[in-house]
Amino acid sequence: MKKIFLFLLIISSFAIAQTAKEIVKKSNDNNLGITSQGISKMTVVRPDWSREVEMKSWSKGTDFYLIYITSPARDMGQVFLKRKMELWNWMPSIGRMIKLPPSMMMQSWMGSDFTNDDLLKQSSLVSDYEHTIIAEETIANHDAWKIEFIPKPDAPVVWGKITMWITKAHYLQIKVQYFDETLELINTMIGSQIKNVGDRMLPMKMEMLPADKPGNKTIFEYSTIVFDKPISDRFFSQQNMKKVK
Repeated sequence: MKKIFLFLLIISSFAIAQTAKEIVKKSNDNNLGITSQGISKMTVVRPDWSREVEMKSWSKGTDFYLIYITSPARDMGQVFLKRKMELWNWMPSIGRMIKLPPSMMMQSWMGSDFTNDDLLKQSSLVSDYEHTIIAEETIANHDAWKIEFIPKPDAPVVWGKITMWITKAHYLQIKVQYFDETLELINTMIGSQIKNVGDRMLPMKMEMLPADKPGNKTIFEYSTIVFDKPISDRFFSQQNMKKVK
């Protein structure tokens, strides 16, 4: 009898883990689409100042991502590229193409509370972590799964743990907590302003709140975003970084 109970417990745990991964994949697919093209604004807020950065972005699956800075004037024309496992930054003001090493993924992206990894998405939420549903909660009036992400051994990730609340209705990432390798809370991201975007619902506003810096936050807002419009792999090239507008 004990053996049967243990067997059922193992099968049940496996099913829950599989369900958690399926939920994460559906949420990730909803966020990324086959491709995406968007115009967005990032506002860095500090107790005594703030600054805005506007940009265009393009993505294709999880392998390709490109960001072109349109303002302010001092940063205009700067481009960031992810092409599979390579990360590049084109800085036209000094005429240099810089390859970003993995050691820079935890560093701030353009002085914000987002990391390079948050924006350039070097790590994969689906394949680089083990997922477990640890609770079901209501958050911001949305019924959601609370899912824990634990890095797989040797996965190229920057976080020691992630906790994510994904809504049951539309698989939206409504809240995300990021922990370092000592499992200390570093950042919390809140998604809001949910809108219908083509064939899906999506939070159009994300706020990143650092745990140890009261009064600091970074707000990321999409003004437009289009999914699944064909983009060639050749678009995501170092040559195109110098020409894209």
